[in-house]
Amino acid sequence: MRNLRCVNQSSSSDAANIKAIAWDVSSDSVITLRETHGLLSLERLVGDEFQQIASWDAPQDRYEVLDLRFFGDTETACIVFDIGDLVVVRENPSKEEKIEIVGSIDAGISAAAWSPEEELLVITTKANTLIYLTRDFEDLVSLELTARDLEISDHVSVGWGKKETQFKGKKARALRDPTVPETVDDGRLAEKNEFRETTVSWRGDGAYVAVNAIEISKQRRVIRVFSREGTLDSVSEPVNGLIGPLSWRPAGNLLAGIQLFEGKRQVVFFERNGLRHGQFSLRSLDGIEHETEIPIRSLLWNVDSTVLAVSYEDRVQLWTMGNYHWYLKQEIFEPSLNWHPEKPLKFALISRTRNKIHRLQYVLDVCSAPISPSTDYGVVAVIDGKILKVTPFRQANIPPPMALYDIEMAANANDVMITLRESTKRLLQINVLHPGQTSLYTLDCSKSEPPQRIQENGVLDKNGIDITSEGIRLERPLSFETSSLPVEPGNFKLADNGSLLFKGRPLAMGCTSYLVTPSHLIYTTSQHMLKFVHLAPHLEGLEVPPDTPESDERCRSIERGAKLVTAMPSIFAVVLQMPRGNLETIYPRALVLAGLRQSIAEKNYKKAFLACRNQRVDMNMIHDHRPEQFIANVGMFIDQIRKTEHIDLFLSSLREEDVSRTMYRETLRADERLETDTVKLRVGKVNRICNAFLQALSGRKANVKNLITAQVCKNPPDLDAGLIEIVQLREKGSDQVDEVVEHLCFLADVNRLYDNALGLYDLRLTLLIAEQSQKDPREYLPFLQNLQRMETLRRQFSIDDHLSRVKKAIRHLCDLNAFEEVKSYTSTHGLYEQTMGLYRYDEEKFSSIMQLYAIHLKETSQYKAAATSFHYLNEMTQASECYRLANQWQEALSTASLIPLPSDQIRSLATTSAQSAIETKDFRAAATIFSDYLQDIPSAAKYFCKGYLFTEAFRTITLSSQTDLLASAFDTGLTENMASIIELLADCRAQLTAQVPRIRELREKKQEDPLAFFEGDVNEGKDIPDDVSLAPTDSSTMGGSLFTRYTNRSMTGTAETGTSRRSSKNRRREERKRARGKKGSVYEEEYLVNSVRRLVERVNNVRDEVGRLVEWLVRRRMVERARAVEGAMMEVLRLCRQAVEDVFRSEKEKAVLEEEQVGEQGKMDVPMVKDYAKLALLGQGS
Repeated sequence: MRNLRCVNQSSSSDAANIKAIAWDVSSDSVITLRETHGLLSLERLVGDEFQQIASWDAPQDRYEVLDLRFFGDTETACIVFDIGDLVVVRENPSKEEKIEIVGSIDAGISAAAWSPEEELLVITTKANTLIYLTRDFEDLVSLELTARDLEISDHVSVGWGKKETQFKGKKARALRDPTVPETVDDGRLAEKNEFRETTVSWRGDGAYVAVNAIEISKQRRVIRVFSREGTLDSVSEPVNGLIGPLSWRPAGNLLAGIQLFEGKRQVVFFERNGLRHGQFSLRSLDGIEHETEIPIRSLLWNVDSTVLAVSYEDRVQLWTMGNYHWYLKQEIFEPSLNWHPEKPLKFALISRTRNKIHRLQYVLDVCSAPISPSTDYGVVAVIDGKILKVTPFRQANIPPPMALYDIEMAANANDVMITLRESTKRLLQINVLHPGQTSLYTLDCSKSEPPQRIQENGVLDKNGIDITSEGIRLERPLSFETSSLPVEPGNFKLADNGSLLFKGRPLAMGCTSYLVTPSHLIYTTSQHMLKFVHLAPHLEGLEVPPDTPESDERCRSIERGAKLVTAMPSIFAVVLQMPRGNLETIYPRALVLAGLRQSIAEKNYKKAFLACRNQRVDMNMIHDHRPEQFIANVGMFIDQIRKTEHIDLFLSSLREEDVSRTMYRETLRADERLETDTVKLRVGKVNRICNAFLQALSGRKANVKNLITAQVCKNPPDLDAGLIEIVQLREKGSDQVDEVVEHLCFLADVNRLYDNALGLYDLRLTLLIAEQSQKDPREYLPFLQNLQRMETLRRQFSIDDHLSRVKKAIRHLCDLNAFEEVKSYTSTHGLYEQTMGLYRYDEEKFSSIMQLYAIHLKETSQYKAAATSFHYLNEMTQASECYRLANQWQEALSTASLIPLPSDQIRSLATTSAQSAIETKDFRAAATIFSDYLQDIPSAAKYFCKGYLFTEAFRTITLSSQTDLLASAFDTGLTENMASIIELLADCRAQLTAQVPRIRELREKKQEDPLAFFEGDVNEGKDIPDDVSLAPTDSSTMGGSLFTRYTNRSMTGTAETGTSRRSSKNRRREERKRARGKKGSVYEEEYLVNSVRRLVERVNNVRDEVGRLVEWLVRRRMVERARAVEGAMMEVLRLCRQAVEDVFRSEKEKAVLEEEQVGEQGKMDVPMVKDYAKLALLGQGS
């Protein structure tokens, strides 16, 4: 689908008497050899000027230059003459001679060719010998071309692909043997004179060389294939009329030659083994009656094997191939051509008539119509000699080499361009350039008519088109209006190295083709991706998407080597051509969503809906892109869509997800987007849309199916409302009831519909639903008949009970005044609260239900609520027992007194309550019970002192006038508590002095050798390798990296994925190790730090108890003991403050606190040591 188009042309004057030209790859200049007044001059063409390198006397005899090669690395030129001389010219010689004849062959040279890497020179002499020379012109191989060479191959043609081998039905067996061809070529020579008898051509990799020469003894032309070492590899099969030109395709698969066949010429191909491999016929030459009289000078492939140049005496034809069809792309009326060795589509031409050298740069370019949305018919024109193949892809996707329209022209075309006619945008103008003339055609894409010719040999200047002075190309105008675009398409350019440039600055690498549409830059990459870039006026605004086709709509995987042909944004289509030539039309998600968003913005909801339906885009996008606009225009949406089934399809596709933020996230930058709604509804979206549809449909004559669909598609489905619609339709006597019921059963689960219909107490509707289900009539008919015979309330109760709607059932049962049945149903289903609410004004029935409820609460161990219920019912015995079980001793003893219980039972209850309080360490409650209910003052004082409530103990003793207890009970309690506090503080001091240095030691080792620390060897294990790579492997990433495995630090990437795969069993095992904090393990430091934290909290908790103890020790004249307790307390507080500074507040450990000590409870604060107020009466000695 691509044409050869000239993009750069330069010419030089004063190029008379040029004998040969060559390329200097290092400077990208042309080297020429010319003869003037008996002198040969080697010159370099720089710009438009010739710079002489050297000159010498021309040979006296008649001569021909067979090969001119310039070596850029040594600045040396090698010239091979047919008279046998090999001349070397050095541009900047050091010690060597500037011009040197390095060798001479007396017999003369018939052909010569350098290998592609310029290391070997192969020469065939006129004495039928083959010579291999090195770069230093040393003779490597010399062999004779003889008739014996033809004996190494015995080619057999089995006639594949010929007419005789095709199956022809029942009489096929009567045919002759298909493996024997009708005629076998004997290699007869062509009758016409040839331009050159011998040709040499190398394969692209330099491994083989082919020699096309006449074998005189056999009177046939033979192609011999030799290896690089000079070994004969194969010879060609006999081919009648084969002539001299030969060119080995650089790709290496084919050799191209010319055959004169039945008065015509064709290019024939050979494989390396010498067998034929297809052919194609050359077109007739314009203005030539006997075209075979004009010899073909040469065949030349370009460096990437895409273009074959056929050189005649007066012209050059350029051929390309696609889908096994050969296209004639260019015909240039100059006799010779020289391809650039590195740039595939660049060559130089010698114009002997104009005495000029042309340097031309071509590209393979698609000629397509403008891509504006109003005219993007996808019209593509392909040049094939005198035939112009035109295909509008929106009308017909016809693969090449076929086309929808074949335009026959008077002459071969060189260039073509499609523009818009000024009069109308629907009419396209096809401008064709021929050598020396032009043609104009018009194409109306709205009609199925072929292009019409409107002008022949005209001047194309009305539409910004210009013809170059050489008649080779048409200057392209812009393909569409750019006034409304952020960037002009001409600012983009594809460089030779695959760089996509924007205003000369690189935008993307590895680009193989590109297109510019009004909203996107579309290009393909060498990584087989199709990418879309939103247009922007500056390079910074052109955001190139990453290679993530699975998550980004702007990137899509395509077939290897596919290139862009054209795009049709109005139908969201892109046409790609595969390397073998076939076409594929795709609908990229980026174009689909761009068109969809534009249709929504224009409120063209029908186009948006059809785009979603045809391209399988989630229907939610119609709402989610602009939700407020859609809700406000639901009526417009219904009017545009119209079809009932389409509205149902939209409603049934709704879901709560905002697809504009998830599945179809907008890729256009925020500052470049069109105005969109700022409010994105996530909760209740479906219900809001359905309600809007119901409101819009209610005010018009709408199909009942749409109403039912809107009800059923709510979340949760409003099945009752849909069923009520059917009931109303039935009451109107409509004949659509059965159809609507069937539609409803299609939308929702028929079993749920059956239950909901039954819940409406409409048995006729229930029967209609049941008939649409798979239920057995023998099951539901007797059930419905039984319900029909019941009275209304009993039927409603039975239905609700059958549907397990017990709350509604108990209401109907209450209305039936069946109280005993109510009590039984309430107890069975636990409906105590509902039933009490129904009987809240009937005290007797309310109390009866309350009695059942209280028993239920007691049986389910809800003692507090049960006690309250029994207390309400004035059942104090049950209330007292429940209060006791609920550990509410005040209420238990108070209600026991109201029974009333005997005093011994009350004392027993008080003793039991006191023991329970002691077990729960509620010493105040225990002491109060002993004091108030058991009158046991010594026990009361003892437990007050145990709870450090010394003031209450002292008050109780003095109130009972038992002062003797001060010495026996009170002082004893003080002494015991002092011993307990002293022991506690000693333990704290010992723990701090042991754990804080250990924490410091562990942190020092972690800083010195983190590898050993995190692997758990904190005890200086031996033989630790120093060349261990810390890069995570497959096994290490399963548990995170070396440092993140034990630190709870959040991770991303593969390590986090690996961590999430750990089983719960492994996690529990790690948690147990963490909790134990075994010495020497990696969790030891964390365990010790948490232990210090807990110790500080415990010291803070006993601070008030120590203060009360010290005060009463002083009051009881135990001053030294008070000083000892206070001194121990102050020492522990000092150690705690020091520990907090060392463990938690050091600068080096802040990161540890924030990252390693977080755990599952979130970030933990640094513990605070509270101040302790010393007793002034003890002085400063403590």
